[in-house]
Amino acid sequence: MDTPFSTLIRTASHEQHTEAETSTFMGDLLGGRLGVDAYARYTEQLWFVYRALEDGARELRDDPVAGPFIQPELMRVAELERDLTHLRGADWRAGARPLAATAAYAARVAECARDWPGGYVAHHYTRYLGDLSGGQIIRDKAEKAWGFARKGDGVRFYVFESIPNPAAFKRGYRELLDGVAVDDLEKQRIVDECKRAFALNTEVFRALGEEFPLSA
Repeated sequence: MDTPFSTLIRTASHEQHTEAETSTFMGDLLGGRLGVDAYARYTEQLWFVYRALEDGARELRDDPVAGPFIQPELMRVAELERDLTHLRGADWRAGARPLAATAAYAARVAECARDWPGGYVAHHYTRYLGDLSGGQIIRDKAEKAWGFARKGDGVRFYVFESIPNPAAFKRGYRELLDGVAVDDLEKQRIVDECKRAFALNTEVFRALGEEFPLSA
């Protein structure tokens, strides 16, 4: 392929990415029309997905395809658990439950981690690079809407303390994508899985929107 893979994967999934970003639920959440309970429920759903991502990472550290992407400074589960403790109290696990869409999303991530390193890369890319980019908008909105301390408990998920220069980190990540050790056919499969990842994420937003139906 003449086009760098990082460019190909970004442009090929643009439509699905836009659909996820412009969901009714996210529009209501970022527009300040939903309460902190909706934000907490969303954070809870993220916890299930990131557990699947990071549980799978343990088995893929030495994999030639997925291994280079597994970097400790990206890991988010501990931060999500800290946020959920702040949002719901120390016993938040007792009431945590995934939406059906979330369970399907986490199951697909786990399946890729177990059986298909290239597919795992697709899910890794859609989540972590999104956190470093658009996730910062969510953090800013959450701090203003619900009074969280800047980069404090409640928004720790969006704070990458071990990445002082996110722009440089993202450049390095894209270089890893460009050099991923697969052939062109496998690259197309990864692109397709990236689209699927965004679609799974959109289904979670849709389910959250049904649970918090406050669109103006």
